[in-house]
Amino acid sequence: MANTGLKVISSHHVSGLVFKSKGSLTDGWDKAIEDLNQIGAKYMVCSYLFPNERTPEIYSSLPDLLNKSGEKTKAAGIQFAYHNHDFEFEKLGDTLAYDFLINKTSAELVKMELDLYWTNKAGLNPLDYFNKYPSRFALWHVKDMEAGTKAITEVGHGTIDFDKLFAAREKAGLKEWFVEQDVSKGDIFESLTFSHK
Repeated sequence: MANTGLKVISSHHVSGLVFKSKGSLTDGWDKAIEDLNQIGAKYMVCSYLFPNERTPEIYSSLPDLLNKSGEKTKAAGIQFAYHNHDFEFEKLGDTLAYDFLINKTSAELVKMELDLYWTNKAGLNPLDYFNKYPSRFALWHVKDMEAGTKAITEVGHGTIDFDKLFAAREKAGLKEWFVEQDVSKGDIFESLTFSHK
């Protein structure tokens, strides 16, 4: 990576619990850690649960898998984390799936990569989570939510109060944040540039 000037800060990996793929938490995880360590990555993140992985049975076993994944990355000097969408904010028994995962995983081994858009889209305030689980949210995905449609839009074109959120970054435990432009109504690079500014 030295000849490009690029740095790999973080990488995304699926669980591999239903859809098997190399480099997932359950298939080739040791090799993935070795590869990411060689290029200097600081974080490895469980990025997504496919719809048929969102069952009570899988949720109940997931904290153990996340903790074990985090133990292995820690041994290589890499922090493990979990990335959310909106489905984690659905009920799981008497709590929300997201809160279940936070409460059942090690705060040291499993940090959270909070997607500010998906949290807001689910109708929840990230500030409440920063207060409830301080220092847990080392990584953020930063994108805005359009008024009315709740569609993804450029930072500054939507309804999310980023000033308030970034004012709470120390309480949250923020270490790195990433502008993420999943979709764009115009030129993707112009959207990214606007969001980044």
